[in-house]
Amino acid sequence: MLYDAYQAHNDIFGPIRLMAGTASEWLGYSWLPIGKMPFVRGAAAAMELLSHAGLSHERPDFRIHKVIVDGEEVGVHEQVVASHPFCNLLHFAKDVSRNEARVDEPRVLVVAPLSGHFATLLRGTVETLLPDHDVYLTDWINARDVPLLFGRFELDDFVELIVRFIRHLGPHTHVMAVCQPSVAVLAAVALLAADEDPCQPASMILMGGPIDTRANPTAVNQFAEAHPLHWFERTVITTVPARYPGAFRRVYPGFLQLAGFLSMNFDRHVSAHWTMFRDLARGNGESAAATRAFYNEYSAVMDLPADFYLQTVERVFHRYDLPLGHFTVRGRLVEPGAIRHTALMTVEGERDDVCGPGQTVAAHNLCTSIPPAKKTHHLQLKVGHYGVFHGRRWQTETYPKVKSFIRAQG
Repeated sequence: MLYDAYQAHNDIFGPIRLMAGTASEWLGYSWLPIGKMPFVRGAAAAMELLSHAGLSHERPDFRIHKVIVDGEEVGVHEQVVASHPFCNLLHFAKDVSRNEARVDEPRVLVVAPLSGHFATLLRGTVETLLPDHDVYLTDWINARDVPLLFGRFELDDFVELIVRFIRHLGPHTHVMAVCQPSVAVLAAVALLAADEDPCQPASMILMGGPIDTRANPTAVNQFAEAHPLHWFERTVITTVPARYPGAFRRVYPGFLQLAGFLSMNFDRHVSAHWTMFRDLARGNGESAAATRAFYNEYSAVMDLPADFYLQTVERVFHRYDLPLGHFTVRGRLVEPGAIRHTALMTVEGERDDVCGPGQTVAAHNLCTSIPPAKKTHHLQLKVGHYGVFHGRRWQTETYPKVKSFIRAQG
């Protein structure tokens, strides 16, 4: 009933948002005699905010069509090179001939989080990597669009899918896990190492991930620990309405995930919208556009498969399976100590209120067989969770270290 109630609310307010958008455009016409009057600008700004107040459940476009390589503009197009009912492996292919391609360009698999937002949230991460790397990305599919005939999707399925994608890309691949999938990526690499698989990655970069949530627990960790698993199943798990392809699939809805994120920093989000309103009312469209673009992306949400979500809560946040040496995949014990040839880099944000500093660097203590020379850690100062992989400090401070680390592994 939870999803149906949300959908009914969304259906009711959809026409209102549409009318608000129309009113905002009409009031903003430059030829309108009263268009520059303060109260008209204020009304137009209010209508624009109302028109964007809803959520989107469709994946936005990446809008990455070109990149500057060695001072020259190069076109970029997206290719799906492997597919799964719940995820596509997306290649950001550069429009260069085989003769022009740089043979030393490292191949990087970016594993996006399956946590309520589409992989387009990593647009800035991909844009920064592209000039120097051959980039692939896990493009997760909204669970409400996956028919029931494709079955369940669990945490073990996540790990196995990463193994499959790494094998698809072949030897010498570098794997970057952004936030939540750090646990699954470490498990996948450990399984490949235990099998002495020739496709073991050259390196793995774990960024702001919950490897050991006992270290410096955040409000997110404390909330998860304070509620038993049956509370999550009873309170936040619901079924997809009949109108969608994934009808009756059990999911953790994206709108609940977003509500949780917003509540963590409610004052900050209110302040951002108030600032956007003032910018619009004053005619400062450029500043307002940047804020609007962020929230348009942030409010595009996707549903998570219920089994994956509940198992992540239980195994990562309740039982600490990985750091305690109990993490299994299909009954097989995951042993990070088996990793010898894959270099390890961890990245944390000083002000991260989702994965506190100390939770990701814990991977170094688990990967006991990786030589010290092939390990490194970077604590990015003055950034929160989002700043670990996006924004000015990611581009100018964190990324150069990541680039150097990848290059050092050959």
